[in-house]
Amino acid sequence: MTATAAQVQKLFRSSIVWDNHSCMPLRADATFLPQLERYRKIGVDVVSLNVGFAGMSWAEHLRILSFMRHWISLRPDAYRLVSHIEDVRRCKAEGRLGVVFDIEGMCPVQDDFGLVQTFYELGVRWMLIAYNRNNKAGGGCQDEDQGLTATGRAIIDEMARVGMVLCCSHTGYRTAAEAMEYSKNPVIFSHSNPRALRDHDRNIPDELIRACAGTGGVIDINGIGIFLGDNDSSTEAVLRHIDHVAGLVGAEHVGLGLDYVFDRAELDQYVREHPDIFPPEKGYGGGMAIVELEQFPGIAEGLLKRGYTDRQVRGVLGENNLRVAAQVWR
Repeated sequence: MTATAAQVQKLFRSSIVWDNHSCMPLRADATFLPQLERYRKIGVDVVSLNVGFAGMSWAEHLRILSFMRHWISLRPDAYRLVSHIEDVRRCKAEGRLGVVFDIEGMCPVQDDFGLVQTFYELGVRWMLIAYNRNNKAGGGCQDEDQGLTATGRAIIDEMARVGMVLCCSHTGYRTAAEAMEYSKNPVIFSHSNPRALRDHDRNIPDELIRACAGTGGVIDINGIGIFLGDNDSSTEAVLRHIDHVAGLVGAEHVGLGLDYVFDRAELDQYVREHPDIFPPEKGYGGGMAIVELEQFPGIAEGLLKRGYTDRQVRGVLGENNLRVAAQVWR
């Protein structure tokens, strides 16, 4: 299929474009937040910003979340703190970037389930179970996975009650399978790739992709090179992973969660300083390639050239994640 530049631009401009996971440096200063303007300039409508991960305390999560909310709220001409589905469409119409937040791992709520509602009311719209290592809720994908615990099930129940989406990225395979079987709502992998294409613990086997789709959920493709291929962050690599998931369960279950699109030097330094979470023998280290934000339109073009319909491309760009949000958010 031949797609002209004008066709791609028109489709991109008219679609809800959603990056379902973007990590920024987790510190309460504004040196990096102006980079959000890159999202807005290329036409992204919604981004989910990480406010904490792994063993960080609930207080640390709250500090980062509060700082980001304050910075964004002072710039209403460019950004909107998204609370409801209607806010997403307003962002599209007004040319503002909508921001929601996410938490990578249940550590900050594992001793106080009531914090789930607090975080939800402050804009956190999804949370995953465990970040690479085990916690009280369940197993991590780079640890001895003992499965979903009673604590994990109780937190999932509370997330469903308040309207927070459950994510299984970074989670152990057994725990993820048990969580998807237990959940009454659609479940997502907010930034994970098929292991069939790249053999890495952070990627997910086909059976978990099928299980996720069976809940009505979405697998958001990760943009870090070591999860796409041999440190390959090309648009073609992203498209191969989209193709695999779409071919397995349908394009309606694919989205984008690029993970990290900002300062690579800072990312590399952090990874090197935390080998317990990011073991060098698993490919983590200096020089990790990342998908650039500016590749977003190229992904749309590549999908059209591969024969995806306009509706399918819109889904991958963001409307599949919008569908899950509409089903789960309160």
